[in-house]
Amino acid sequence: MLILDFITLLVASLISIGLYPVLIRCLTRLRMGQVIQPELGRDHQAKAGTPTAGGALFVALAVVGGLLATHAGHPGAAPVTLAVLLFGLLGLVDDVAKRRLGAAGLRARWKLPLQALLALPILAAAHGPQHLLAGGSVWAVWALGVVAIVGAANAVNLTDGSDGLAGSSWAVVAVGLLLLLSGAPTGERAVGMTLAGGVVGFVVYNRYPARIFMGDAGSLALGAALAAMAIEQGWLLLLPLMGLVFVFETLSVIIQVTFFKVSGGRRVFRMTPIHLTFQLAGWSENRIALAFGGVAAASVLASLALSRVLV
Repeated sequence: MLILDFITLLVASLISIGLYPVLIRCLTRLRMGQVIQPELGRDHQAKAGTPTAGGALFVALAVVGGLLATHAGHPGAAPVTLAVLLFGLLGLVDDVAKRRLGAAGLRARWKLPLQALLALPILAAAHGPQHLLAGGSVWAVWALGVVAIVGAANAVNLTDGSDGLAGSSWAVVAVGLLLLLSGAPTGERAVGMTLAGGVVGFVVYNRYPARIFMGDAGSLALGAALAAMAIEQGWLLLLPLMGLVFVFETLSVIIQVTFFKVSGGRRVFRMTPIHLTFQLAGWSENRIALAFGGVAAASVLASLALSRVLV
């Protein structure tokens, strides 16, 4: 099975590497350029206009992989495929809205409820629609699942702010989740490895200096897919440790905003998400991606060790 996983990862990577130059040209012609928030520094302002929504390609590859796995009779493809498709489409709408409305895009008061609704069919595919009619603690599990999917989607979205960072960190965590935690259905592994291969190809063009950004189409899909894989495997409680990089990025924003309001304008970090603080300290974007990728790998190994204790 490991050989088949590797072949799936390799083939998806090669397809992705071959297709991204075409997508970059198409997005450039469509003027799907990145909109940079005005408070970010000069280095980020120089990235304005770089093609975005590049995540649409690895989302499409994963959906095709899911359909092929389902057609071949491999179980377990539906939850991850739905997660990638639904959150990828929502992210793509947001990317287009940012092009029309500026950096804000869709309003948070619309996005979060929509994400919660989109999480429900993913959970139905993972747990079985019959659980919708169950009561008691099952509803608590569903609520936790919604929080996990929405939280993971937005955590990866926050991390996607430095060249190569979100994609490389996600690929490490996803491959670790699929390979190190046993018992993943073959369909889930097929979709997960296809998605990971697509992301590897994306990182080739997203590493510094980035020629393309994944946009919300990619980051929301990746976060939701990670949560869907953890839910399907029954390792949801390990997800915060497995995705420690994304947890740190999100916590830094929460701490900064909370302290800013409580203290009357003081800050804990120079800028958040936390990778921006490292950039202001003089770290190159390549160094940040490598360091955070190392943390992601360590968190995967720690999760493996903990999973052996819990079994």
